[in-house]
Parts: sequence; structure tokens; C-alpha cells
Amino acid sequence: MTGVVATFDEGRGIGEIENGEGSRYFFHCTRIADGSRTIAPRTAVEFEIVAGHLGRWEAVDIKPATD
Repeated sequence: MTGVVATFDEGRGIGEIENGEGSRYFFHCTRIADGSRTIAPRTAVEFEIVAGHLGRWEAVDIKPATD
């Protein structure tokens, strides 16, 4: 999937990615693929989704979009 980082709280290490259809997916900084632990809001990204432990879809394998 592709989307844009909608929010990211660096202190807590959590954020949300919004896809082009308006759905939002929670993520934790440990799910950023390059291990950087931070990502700027409005960054275009590619990601996968998995069923999270809180009963909602979560973004994983997050990396900058290639186009």
C-alpha cells in the first residue's frame, strides 16, 4: 500500500499513516523498515498492514515511497 504519514509523535514513537482512500493505520516507530525510529509527517510511504494486538489494522515495513 501507499500513503502519507499523517501524524508522528517522536516522544512516544507512534503515528498514523493515511492512504489515498482516507483510511488511517496506526504504527510504532519499530515498524520503520530502515530502523531509523523517526519519520516526518507528510512523508510519502509504502507499507504493509497486519492485524494488530489492539484489534485494528496496523502499518508495518514502512519505507519511503519509490515514486
